Amino acid sequence: MVEPLLLLALLVVLGWPLGHYLAAVMRGDPMRSDVLFRWIERPLYALLGTRPEAGMGWRGYAKAFLLSNLVLALVVWAIFMAQAWLPLNPDGVPNMGWDLALHTVVSFLTNTNQQHYSGQAQLSYLSQMTGIVGLQVVTPVMGLAVAAATLRGLFGGRQPQAQGQPVDVGNYWADVVRATLRFVLPLCLILSALLTWQGVPATLAGGPVATPVEASAEFKAQKIPLGPVAPMVAIKQLGSNGGGWYGPNSAVPLENPTPLSNFLQTLAICLIPVSIVFMVGPFTGRRRFGAMVFCTMLAMSVLSTGLAVWSEAHSTTTADIALMEGKEVRLGADASALWAAVTTQVNNGSVNSMLDSAAPLTGMVAMADMLINAIWGGVGCGLQQFIVYLLLSVFLAGLMTGRTPELFGRKIEGPEVRLLAVLVLLQPLVVLGFTAVALAVPGLAGNSNPGFHGISQVFYEYVSAFANNGSGFEGLGDATVWWNVSCAIVLAAGRFPALVIPLAIAAMLAAKRRAPEGAGTLQVETPTFVLVLIGIVTILTLLQFMPVLVLGPVADHLALASLLAR
Repeated sequence: MVEPLLLLALLVVLGWPLGHYLAAVMRGDPMRSDVLFRWIERPLYALLGTRPEAGMGWRGYAKAFLLSNLVLALVVWAIFMAQAWLPLNPDGVPNMGWDLALHTVVSFLTNTNQQHYSGQAQLSYLSQMTGIVGLQVVTPVMGLAVAAATLRGLFGGRQPQAQGQPVDVGNYWADVVRATLRFVLPLCLILSALLTWQGVPATLAGGPVATPVEASAEFKAQKIPLGPVAPMVAIKQLGSNGGGWYGPNSAVPLENPTPLSNFLQTLAICLIPVSIVFMVGPFTGRRRFGAMVFCTMLAMSVLSTGLAVWSEAHSTTTADIALMEGKEVRLGADASALWAAVTTQVNNGSVNSMLDSAAPLTGMVAMADMLINAIWGGVGCGLQQFIVYLLLSVFLAGLMTGRTPELFGRKIEGPEVRLLAVLVLLQPLVVLGFTAVALAVPGLAGNSNPGFHGISQVFYEYVSAFANNGSGFEGLGDATVWWNVSCAIVLAAGRFPALVIPLAIAAMLAAKRRAPEGAGTLQVETPTFVLVLIGIVTILTLLQFMPVLVLGPVADHLALASLLAR
């Protein structure tokens, strides 16, 4: 337990000051670093045609968010399908097919990084550096910007508005530019340097050709793919992205060469999401509210991590040496289980061992983390999902106690609840619907295991896509038109409504008259409400998926335990 405890301690020690700094960045406070950053930001604002002090209503903010995503999608899609004719392609990588390029664009545009390709073999240096790394930098910041706008809306807007005017939730372009230049890129530079120091490649030269030591090998030479790996791994981890330079991700020694690099990457997975949680208190001016968010997420995180480490390293299904297939022996089962837990608590999805080879209950923990999607969560989107649970909990707790449901003095009424219901119903309809079709049509799923584990493989792929996580059981033949197109639909369905609808609800609440809080007001900043919130999260996200969890990982675990007992 030393590594998990050290990880938690460092997250608190680093996340606290980073959260306060991020709050100042998102508020636009004057800083000493303005001298350095303003000369970069001003030309960008001029190019975008905006003034950072100009506010936006939620519709304008959402429109700017969606428009920027559309433009990026078209540009990157073109790069992927024309990479063979573009520069920085020393290994002669061919163009991507339309369906694989579509899935890859939507995957990285939604901050998911689900990969149906092998990075080192199917992407040129230009595609990796511009399309992949470019989206890995920008898309998490887009989620952070929308989350900041939602918090502004929940607390009445950035500044008082005249009657009938839309609530000022901030300036989208300023939020994205400031957070990218002042927060994300400096952290990436530091982590990239540390990973390069540990031996992760960082070069634009073509990879070397190695001669096998064994003279009787089937091939006479092997091309070792290199490239600017360290910078990509830095943003891959910090930005809750997860898509690696190499196909097997951080299980490849070149991408994750040492125990220290492994710990640094594990720490980086949670660093920005935890910092955002610490940002909530100073950003909103309600430090008890920020503490409630942190304690709720921490309680769920500790439970999830403990179950994953026990299942993978100490349960009965780990007793047989044959079960070590596909697992990382350089780092050990505990380190792999810790990574599997935090990478699904955060919408990261990177791996340092193959999840398809994990113990069945470890896979179930990973699925549960993604179904909840608010245990730290991705950059910005995790806080958005938490706000959805918070609003639902306030509404249900108000009904149970006979009080008018209200949050921070503003009533939660029919229009807001109907929008929340859309988000609650969207997840099971999309995930279970596509899972049923893939399993019902023979040969469509392309799963390597037709038994209980095969159900888990298909269900996990769609859960991962909807949660914008990106990890997979990797037992699927997923490089097909069906998987590429269906997952692209699920990816978009899990990203854009989950960001835009909470923003709309927050703006609707901000437009209402605020009632003073009194003795009859429901207090959300208490341990009792934290327990209620965790209970409602469990009911809404886990119990409705209980049948498929029983048919998949639970049945897989019981069958494996029975086999080992013989």
